[in-house]
Amino acid sequence: MPDVTSQNDAGMAMPAAPILAALGRRSIVLVGMMGVGKSSVGRRLAARLSIPFVDADSEIENAAKMTIPEIFARHGEAYFRNGEARVIARLLESGPQVLATGGGAFMNADTRALIQAKGVSIWLNADFDVLLRRTSKRKSDRPLLQTEDPAQTLRALLGEREPTYALADLTVQSREVPHEAIVADAMKALAAHLKDAAPADLKDAARSDQKAST
Repeated sequence: MPDVTSQNDAGMAMPAAPILAALGRRSIVLVGMMGVGKSSVGRRLAARLSIPFVDADSEIENAAKMTIPEIFARHGEAYFRNGEARVIARLLESGPQVLATGGGAFMNADTRALIQAKGVSIWLNADFDVLLRRTSKRKSDRPLLQTEDPAQTLRALLGEREPTYALADLTVQSREVPHEAIVADAMKALAAHLKDAAPADLKDAARSDQKAST
């Protein structure tokens, strides 16, 4: 196992090896709204843990040989959601990995059940103003925001989806700080969530890192 560490806000090193040992073959699945930073944070989290990063939207586009806006335009949202569910089900067979999902993926009850069975889900949550600023930069890539009032559409989607996102195993707040700070929060949350699977390893590793840092 790689002995990579993460730095949390308190300045204590968070070891990767015990997290990976407790994770086993499961995937770390990032869920949340468009613009929350699932891909950016996911790539860094995967690098920190030395496991693959997979973006479900990219996999869908590769399978369809079309961009997601093209899929929506040609076939509609229902067609896209069916394909999305199939792709995520396939990807969940290949853990451990960090898997970033599209904003609507976790709304599918069957997909949620698969994620629960084969992964640890992290809701990257963000305030509306943060999401609005980020999605405004790439509106053409957001089929659901191609409306007369994208801000109101975004607010409505957020209100509709938040109760379902809250079903995720963990919640990490995405905010306007360096991505590494969000990764450190995710590492800390994962360690706390997974400690029951390997409590001795986590405690021993934490003690070793604390001694090494003093």
